[in-house]
Amino acid sequence: MSSKNYILTKEVAQKKMQRMAYEILERNADEDQIIFAGIKENGLVIAKKMAALLQPIYKGEIELIEIDIDKKNLSQINLSPAIDLNDKVIIITDDVVNAGRTLLYAIKPMLQFYPKKIQTLVLVERTHKTFPVSSDYVGLSIATTFQEHIFVEVEADEVSGAYMI
Repeated sequence: MSSKNYILTKEVAQKKMQRMAYEILERNADEDQIIFAGIKENGLVIAKKMAALLQPIYKGEIELIEIDIDKKNLSQINLSPAIDLNDKVIIITDDVVNAGRTLLYAIKPMLQFYPKKIQTLVLVERTHKTFPVSSDYVGLSIATTFQEHIFVEVEADEVSGAYMI
């Protein structure tokens, strides 16, 4: 059994997501609509959670779409449902930013539109990236070695923690 070095508990992850919801509100208070674009699997779970946390405090409409990226063939990126993203505020959401590649490719389908803003949100950000991507909203920023990996655990559509090995 591998030893898990927890960097976030469920309770701390919840507090960090609540804080990020208020940051989103501060930066987008005058917007009529926010679209959370969750990267399939854990990023989508976090997008749903962020939408739920923002709903009681935000006056505008919140929509949720899924970004499905084939990591073996990065040219295969699907948005579901397919909606018009022109003049919209989009927040691309993922669990961990490692190299930055996934976030960079997640932006690609948005560029066929003319969005008002594209922002990024991650629960955990590693401080070294190989692609020029910075996150607008970060739950936890952590310095790691290239050999260390961060995993976010999700159970029943809830973030239950994050650990590093």
